Amino acid sequence: MTASRHLWLHGIGPAERVRRLAELDAPLVVSAHRRLRGPYTAAGAVLREVVPGLVASRPRLVQAHDVEVLAAAPELGRLVTSRRETQTSLADPKSRTRYYPHAYTTRIAHGITTLLKQGMSGPRTLVIEQAEHADRTDADWLSIMLRRIDPSRLNIVVCSAADSELAPPLSSALQLYADEVAGAGSSLTPALPDDPHQVRALARAYVAGDCTDDDPLLVAAYLALPVPDRSMLHDARADALDARDEVSLRIGAIVHHRLHGTDPLGVGLDVLDAALEHCMMKGYYDAVLEYGARVLELSSWDTEPERCWLATTKMATAMSVMARAGEALALFDAACAASPSVAVHMQAAYGRAMLYTRYFEPERRDLLLAKMWVNNAIAIAAGIADEKRKAYNVTFNENGLALIEMHLGDPEKALQIVDAGLARLDAQLSEEEQGQHRWVLRYNRAQLIARLGQVEQAVRDYDDVIATDPNHSDYYLERAALLRQLGDNERALADYDELCRLALPYPESFYNRGDTKAELGDIEGALADFDYVLELDPEFLDGYVNRAALRYESGDVAGAAADVATGLALSPAEPHLLCTQALLAADDGRPHDAAAHYEQALALDPAMVGAWVNLAVLHYEQGRLDEAVRCFDRALELTDDPDVAANRSLAHAELVGARP
Repeated sequence: MTASRHLWLHGIGPAERVRRLAELDAPLVVSAHRRLRGPYTAAGAVLREVVPGLVASRPRLVQAHDVEVLAAAPELGRLVTSRRETQTSLADPKSRTRYYPHAYTTRIAHGITTLLKQGMSGPRTLVIEQAEHADRTDADWLSIMLRRIDPSRLNIVVCSAADSELAPPLSSALQLYADEVAGAGSSLTPALPDDPHQVRALARAYVAGDCTDDDPLLVAAYLALPVPDRSMLHDARADALDARDEVSLRIGAIVHHRLHGTDPLGVGLDVLDAALEHCMMKGYYDAVLEYGARVLELSSWDTEPERCWLATTKMATAMSVMARAGEALALFDAACAASPSVAVHMQAAYGRAMLYTRYFEPERRDLLLAKMWVNNAIAIAAGIADEKRKAYNVTFNENGLALIEMHLGDPEKALQIVDAGLARLDAQLSEEEQGQHRWVLRYNRAQLIARLGQVEQAVRDYDDVIATDPNHSDYYLERAALLRQLGDNERALADYDELCRLALPYPESFYNRGDTKAELGDIEGALADFDYVLELDPEFLDGYVNRAALRYESGDVAGAAADVATGLALSPAEPHLLCTQALLAADDGRPHDAAAHYEQALALDPAMVGAWVNLAVLHYEQGRLDEAVRCFDRALELTDDPDVAANRSLAHAELVGARP
C-alpha cells in the first residue's frame, strides 16, 4: 500500500514508536540529533547508506552532486571525488577572505534531495528520529524533502518528542505535507536497579549512544554516576570514535565527549575550536553560533585572547550573513571592550564598516559611518611594522573602502582603489602570499568595470577571473548577463550551462538559463528549466510569468491558466501575468474581461508595449476603431516598430472611412 502523505509521529512514547515503526516495510531509520555528527547528521546518515550503491549503479548522478554528498557526509570522500573545488573551498583558513552565503546550506539540501529523488528506486520508508534536536541544516533539508519528494515513492516519517519545538521550516512543512499522529509522551521515571553494576552498565550504554537516547532509565543511570566516572566513560568513547577517523564525528559526538571528559579545558577546547573552524569554512552558521558561544563560555579574554577573538569574529561573520547584524555589532563592541589588541580593533573596525554598508536593514545602513570605520581600519593597518603584513592588510581594508565608494555612487574612485591595491600586492607579495585576496580583487575589478558600462572590457576581465578559478559559478552568472547585453545569447547560454553544472541548485541559475533558451527558440528546454525553478521555489514569481507565457504560446492553455492563477495568488498586481490572463480571456470569448485585464496591467506598467498593442488589436476586432488607434499611438510613443505603425495605419484608415 502506497502512502499519499508523509507522517509525523509527535509525542509518541518509545514503546509505541517501536511498535509503529515495526509495522513499516524495512524502513531506513536514522537520527537527526545534532550531537551525533553536527550539521547534516540525518542527511549524512542517509547518504552513507545510499551513496555506495549509487556509486556502483549510477556514478554520473553521484558525481553531479559531489559537493552536496561531501558536505553532508565527508567520510564518503573515500568513494566520491570533488570535481568542483574553487579558490574559496580550497583556501586555507588563515587566508580565507570570502565566505558562503546563508542560503548555501539550503542549496546543499536541494542538491541532496535531487540526488535522492533521481537515485531511489521503488517505494521506501525513511524514518527520522529526534527531529527536535536537528541542526538547522537538517531541518531545512527535511522541510525540502517533505515538499519535493512523492510520499508514494519515499514515505518520510518524522518523529519528535512531546512538548518539543521544531525549527520553523520543518514545523511548517510538517503541517503542510504530513499527517500528524500525536501522543502524550511519558512522564514516568523508572526506578534504577539496586545493583550498582547494572546502573553502570546502563550509564555506559547511554554514553555509547553518544548521550542521545531519550530512554529515561538510561539518563537516570548516567546522572547517578559520580562525575569522575562519567568523565572516564566520555574519554573512552571519544577515543573509540577518534579511531574511526570520520570528519563528521569530530564536529559532533567527539566534541561532546571531549568537553565532558577529563580534560575539557585542554583537549576539549581544542576539539571545539577545530569543529568551530570547520563549520565556519563550510557555512554551517547555526553550528558556528552554538560552538562559538561555548568557546567564549569556557575561555577568558585575560588568558586566551586569541581564542576568544577567533570565536567572536566567526560568530560575528555568521550573524552578519544571517541578517542578525545588530548582534554582530554587539560582539564587535564587546571584543573591543575586552581587548587592547591592535589586530582586534582593526578587524572589528572593518567588520563594523561592512555591517553599516551591507548587512544592516536598509533604514539603518549608514555609508558615512561605514567610511569612518573602514578608514579607522586602514589607519591601523598603515601602522603595521612588517611591510608585507602592512601591504596585505591595507589592501584588504581598502577593498572595503572601494565597496563603500561604489555604494556612494563613485565606481570610478572604487576602481582606482582596487587597481592601487592590486599594484601594491604585486609589488610586495608573491602570488602565494596574496592568497585568495588577489582573485577577490580581480573579481571586484570586473564588477566595477561592468558597472561603469565598459561591457566588452568587463567580459575580458571575467575571462581572466574564470581562467584562474574555473569552478566558481557566480562568475558565469555575471559574465552571461554581460554577454546578453552584447547580444551574444549563444555564448551566454554556454555560460548558463556551465553555471547550472557547477552551482548548487538555486532558482535564479535555471531561471536565467530558461529565459535565454526561450530567446533562442528552445521552448522545450526553457519549460524544463522553469519547471525545475518552481520545484526549487514554488514562490518564484518570475518562473510563473515566463512559464505561463511559454505554455500559452505552445498551446497549453490549461497549463498557462494554472500558472496565471498561482502567480496572481502570489502577486495580484503582476502586469505580465495579467496580460497572459487577458490573452486567455480573449481566446475564451470574453473580450470585455480581456480588455479589463489589459487596462489593469497598463495601469501598473504604462510602458508595456505588448499590452498596448494587444489591447489595440482587441479594440480593433471589436469595432472600437478610435480606441484601437489610441492604443496604437501609445505603443508607437514607446517603440518605432514598423509592424505596429502598419497596424495603426490600417486602423486609422478604417476609422476615417467609417466617419460620415
